Amino acid sequence: MLKHNLLLIYRNFKRFKSTFFINLVGLSAGLACTLLIHLWVDDELRIDRFHEKADRLLQVMEHQQHAADIRVTDSTPGALAETLADEIPEVEYATVVTPTYWFDKFMLSREEKKIDATGIYASNDYFNVFSYGLVQGDKDRVLSDKNSIVISESVAKALFNTTNDLVGKAIEFQHEKEFLISGVFKDVPAHASARFDFVLPFPVAIEMNPGLLNWGNSGPMTFVVLKEGSDPGAFDKKISGLIKAKTDVTHRTLFSRKFTDAYLYGGYENGVQTGGRIEYVILFSVVAIFILAIACINFMNLSTAKASRRIKEVGIKKVVGASRRALIFQYMGESMFMTFLSLSLSILIVDIFLPQFNDITGKQLALQFDLRMILSFLCIATLTGILAGSYPALYISRFSPASVLKGKLDNAIGELFARKGLVVFQFSLSVVFIVSVLVIYRQIKFLQTKNLGYDKENVIYFQREGRTVQSLEPFLIEMRKIPGIISASSIGQSMVGGGNTTDLEWEGKDPAVKVPFAIRPVSYDVIEMLDIEITKGRAFSRDFPDSAKVIFNQAAMEVIGFEDPIGKTIDIGGGVALEIIGIAKNFHFESLRTEVKPMMLVLVPQYTEKIIAKIEAGKEQETLARLQDFYVKFNPGFDFDYRFMDADYQQQYGEELRISKLSKYFAGLAILISCLGLFGLAAFTAERRTKEIGIRKALGSSVGEIVYLLTSDFTRIVLLAVVIALPVSFFITHQWLDNFAYRIPLEWWYFGISGLLAICIAWLTVGTQAIKAARINPAKCLKDE
Repeated sequence: MLKHNLLLIYRNFKRFKSTFFINLVGLSAGLACTLLIHLWVDDELRIDRFHEKADRLLQVMEHQQHAADIRVTDSTPGALAETLADEIPEVEYATVVTPTYWFDKFMLSREEKKIDATGIYASNDYFNVFSYGLVQGDKDRVLSDKNSIVISESVAKALFNTTNDLVGKAIEFQHEKEFLISGVFKDVPAHASARFDFVLPFPVAIEMNPGLLNWGNSGPMTFVVLKEGSDPGAFDKKISGLIKAKTDVTHRTLFSRKFTDAYLYGGYENGVQTGGRIEYVILFSVVAIFILAIACINFMNLSTAKASRRIKEVGIKKVVGASRRALIFQYMGESMFMTFLSLSLSILIVDIFLPQFNDITGKQLALQFDLRMILSFLCIATLTGILAGSYPALYISRFSPASVLKGKLDNAIGELFARKGLVVFQFSLSVVFIVSVLVIYRQIKFLQTKNLGYDKENVIYFQREGRTVQSLEPFLIEMRKIPGIISASSIGQSMVGGGNTTDLEWEGKDPAVKVPFAIRPVSYDVIEMLDIEITKGRAFSRDFPDSAKVIFNQAAMEVIGFEDPIGKTIDIGGGVALEIIGIAKNFHFESLRTEVKPMMLVLVPQYTEKIIAKIEAGKEQETLARLQDFYVKFNPGFDFDYRFMDADYQQQYGEELRISKLSKYFAGLAILISCLGLFGLAAFTAERRTKEIGIRKALGSSVGEIVYLLTSDFTRIVLLAVVIALPVSFFITHQWLDNFAYRIPLEWWYFGISGLLAICIAWLTVGTQAIKAARINPAKCLKDE
């Protein structure tokens, strides 16, 4: 029977070539899209889950009670880890770690070899907490000496051409200090959320910034591994009031979350976890399901539509004794054969387009046919085959022998509505995709073109290191002389992100209220270079003694409440009072997802970490070449590694940009597959009404009337799909836009154009078949049997 069924499958595919081609293309495209998304989702779900103690590994977080809401941060006091290890019996290991984003790349060198590498500072138990396997060194001791350094295998190979026998050898750090290698760890796995090349002992960071150990400050991250059987809830109760017990700070409380949840569930609102990257995982999974469903609907519709061509086959088989179960098995076999044939083609498509998909998603996905991936692909294909073939198999096998041998096919109203309903579902999804693409594109364009309140164009920055640390002003003086450099100065951090403080005190302030103020150390000329507007007072000037002065933005003044702020003083903690000399117009130093927050600019050139320069437009290449030559001469041994400020701004919206690109492809794919199905149905409709068309033409009907006859039914179906899709798309896009404090309005024409486009695509698809059928010679139509 298997051989017989395979022969029938081959003959049916050969007999219905157009249907075979449409199903093959549709299912292959749908499966390829699903497999790509499956690879991405699987990769996302595996992030940070490779650690051996992942089930007991917690990250300590802070709730910070502010005037309006509760904020959540992963920044904690630097002394917290040691205290937890000493005072909380449930803690097996604890470590404090500086975030990788705290520092740009450092210079590591040995003799004539040098590399730029990303590093972190961590306390002694770091390699007991995290499973970054050591190939050399003792994980209990590699960070016990503050003159030691632990490097990755890649760094070892770059500097020593080997990973063997390196313990005790010296590496020069920033051409300033030597560290002795105490260990070598395997390169950070692809499924790690943090990427780094070396680890230095945390006491080194304390030497540079002793304030890290102050319980009133926060900054580093704290991680703990609980002992077997410990209750995380009980642990949270014990640590909740620890900061209050160590200091007079009352608005900060501690809690913990599983470290494996940090990557996917990093979104908080008013102290409550509300989502994170898991939202995109769910979104893309739903998209994959819908696109695959659209492809399966084509198979269902075309199979049931061509049932009239197979009724005699069903009747004869039933007369000679075939059971309905045997017929269901045959038609399900056709579906499974088609699905696995499509799976083979889809894997080839995935292999071709995976590099482009990786570029868009920022991943390093690969087709690795291990048992896990093979089983996943087989499960997806099997479920697809069952979904696509179940309805046609049940529908075709139910015909009674007496009816089908007479050539009668009972087109039940329910079956007709089911087929039309599936087409409505297809095109409804297509319209939702079109609206989503349009709205996402417009929002991304809005983010890219909105006036931020400062000029980020042609502005570069780079890290202060080497001679620029001690000789900043001489460096800037010479740098300004380079042709093409409009202005040069220095700043604490990039304009995106940065630190904040809640220590500000002012006259009339409620002592119980803690408000975070973003703080930017700056040098002279930064305000003028970035074209930040001063609405009251003045900017920093060399003509005045501005060593203890501050400039606030308008949002800060709304919080402070001074009616006439110029000349008044603010205490920023530690008994340091600063005089307000100016108020800057609000500018966006964070993502447009949030409202502009209070901010202060403080003139402290000695604490600025980055050099910033504005370059003349149109002369970027030659100016950067001159600047690089100057930098290498002024700062020998260091590479000129710069970034453009507008690139930092765009990087904030990496996920949105990826969604924008992917949504275009998903929408195009959904429309293509839907149109393939509509094309096939239109072709079958025209074929089944051949004699009717011939008679109508013989009686004088024009080509236009015949085209109208064949397209009107499909037009009504698509119009219904548009009516259903528009409110759904409004809800979805409105929910997405709610993530942004600054966003585009949902204009009516987004939905009007999307609906009109769907109708035009449907007309074009059906119209080609309708015109072809309407132009057939009536004599040929009437001779057709």
